[in-house]
Amino acid sequence: MTQETLKELPKIELHCHLDGSLSRPFIEKRLGRTVRPEELSVSENCTSLNEYLEKFEFPLTLLQKAEAITECVRMLIAGQDSQGIMYSEIRFAPQLHTRKGLPQQEIVEAACEGLDESRKYWKSYSCHNLILCCMRSDDNKDANMETVRLAALYAERGRGVVAADLAGAEGLYATDTFADVFRDAVQRGVPFTIHAGEAAGAESVECALNFQAVRIGHGVRSTENPLIMQELADRETALELCPTSNLNTKIYETIENYPIQQLMNKGIKVTVNTDNMMVSNTTEARELALVADTFNMEKKDVKQLIMNGVEAAFTTEGIKNRLRARVETQFAKVAGIRG
Repeated sequence: MTQETLKELPKIELHCHLDGSLSRPFIEKRLGRTVRPEELSVSENCTSLNEYLEKFEFPLTLLQKAEAITECVRMLIAGQDSQGIMYSEIRFAPQLHTRKGLPQQEIVEAACEGLDESRKYWKSYSCHNLILCCMRSDDNKDANMETVRLAALYAERGRGVVAADLAGAEGLYATDTFADVFRDAVQRGVPFTIHAGEAAGAESVECALNFQAVRIGHGVRSTENPLIMQELADRETALELCPTSNLNTKIYETIENYPIQQLMNKGIKVTVNTDNMMVSNTTEARELALVADTFNMEKKDVKQLIMNGVEAAFTTEGIKNRLRARVETQFAKVAGIRG
């Protein structure tokens, strides 16, 4: 299935970082100059997740004002709409945008305003939401607790915040040290996903499941433990796979080694996502085409990946019904594709 075909089909994006997915027009407008590709995206020589994360320092310097955050959210959603992404969850860590004195709540409000401004352009079946990320560190518990509080507050207000997350240097800060943060999220009724099974092994996925994570960000290294894979399948916990990103960070050397089929064969719900469109220089259509072509998937397999995204979305059953109907209708129109 080609990228061109996939561009025309409805898609779901559950794992997309705001600061890793800035558009070139946004950046060049803010800087007042053109930017070189190497300023925005990782090179083929990237060696690890920690090196990959260094690429976020530059875009974060552009996102320290409320109006910049609002504009960035609006422009990212416009770009997703143009790519045929009918539903997305854009995640960001409010505490990373406080360097110039903005409080977290003002930052979340600014992102919600960007979401509000974009609504006038949505198609009848489209929807876009926000996820607030806590960050891995050894001295930011109060900031993480504030993020969870705001996730609960803005979800209650119906402003498009639908979940929380834990992101950052997974190999340096073990998942199990953040138990208090997610205990609070459970008490507040905030659903959450957790980055796990990426730089750290299957044990981090097990920890995230013990915390009651509804989804797992990445999670590919769950293949290292058959018992964890079985638990993921039994719980119907979706994995937010990001193939190009995982190749960038050298979790896998080649796409042929990527375990998507192994996970699917075990009955695990997998979704395919970009992670960071700018940093990884990719799109949702490109990610789907990459796995479809590499593993000789049929149309029904690609459709299932997209439907898994619908089922795993942090949204209402009414919106899911609209998304399901759109996927069914559009896939039925596609001719000349096996399955």
